[in-house]
Amino acid sequence: MYDKCTVTAQNALEMRSIGISLLSTLYERPVTIALTGELGAGKTTLLQGLASALGIQDNLTSPTYALEQRYMITNPVRAIRESPLQNEFIHLDLYRLTPEQSADLLRGSEHFAGIRAIEWSDRVSLDRLIASGHVIHLDVAEDTAGSRTVACAFHDAALPSDEAIAAWRHDVLLPEHIIDHCEAVAALCGRYAEYLMRQGRIIRPQALMRAARVHDLFRFLDFRLGGHPSGIHHSPDHESVWESVRKRYPGMHHEEACTAFLSEREFPVLGSIVFFHGLKRPPAADGTIEQKILFYADKRVMLDTVVSLEERFADFAERYGNGTISEEHKRWYAQVKDVERQLFPDGPPF
Repeated sequence: MYDKCTVTAQNALEMRSIGISLLSTLYERPVTIALTGELGAGKTTLLQGLASALGIQDNLTSPTYALEQRYMITNPVRAIRESPLQNEFIHLDLYRLTPEQSADLLRGSEHFAGIRAIEWSDRVSLDRLIASGHVIHLDVAEDTAGSRTVACAFHDAALPSDEAIAAWRHDVLLPEHIIDHCEAVAALCGRYAEYLMRQGRIIRPQALMRAARVHDLFRFLDFRLGGHPSGIHHSPDHESVWESVRKRYPGMHHEEACTAFLSEREFPVLGSIVFFHGLKRPPAADGTIEQKILFYADKRVMLDTVVSLEERFADFAERYGNGTISEEHKRWYAQVKDVERQLFPDGPPF
């Protein structure tokens, strides 16, 4: 299955903002951004927003006549030092080409390592593009009132099925209260995603919610005496299964162990979202939107109930610090508030 979302823009400024937001949900390179839509719908404007976020100084224009233009990603937090070839941004336009000519032009960039944007990508088969690598398809449509709708389909990240997630939980004997917590966090992530998409932010809602459903899959690796809710007890069977997981991922906390587990099953994007959900390793300022939402939503759910940050951190202090608010506790709270401001400058909607 693939992920999808829909956002709208009322003017060119909002279309450019949508392009900027696309950068916050790019995970792997190389990736092809395939754009379709009528002439003047705003495809180039969207790409101008993305290019500006990548630090491209040149004025990105439609390459209808030049057919292909190449730029270098110069934003230091988006450039990849270890692999300079991944910092190339290729912009192609197939508008005036036949399908055969389009295929010939694309062959010239088929071994690219960075980001490739193709306007009028319907001149070639989308299935063929998907078969050749990671693809994000953006279809831009204009209604009679002049607003634009951007339908995004992410063909660049595999997602586990509900059945697979249920099987993983069963195999590790994940306690019911942890499952309930994961489901509550996923539901809150879904609400935040819907809210932000209404603001014109491109988000992968299914990847986000599936990451939330498995983010504490190995939570037992970090269990401490007295740290679990009162009345919760574990059987010898639990301890035996959990010990086998500890041996499989020696020395790892639950976040990194789950990331490794997901990568082994070819869900690396999901793993990268889960990796940054813990307090000791929060998402960076340039982290993806999904990483930030999961990190924040997890701090708003106590067991299976949505609470304020103050209530959640008071519970942390009670369970893990005997009611004492440490300097580390204060630093963690400040980190969560910072992510909250990044996501919701006007305050969280709920």
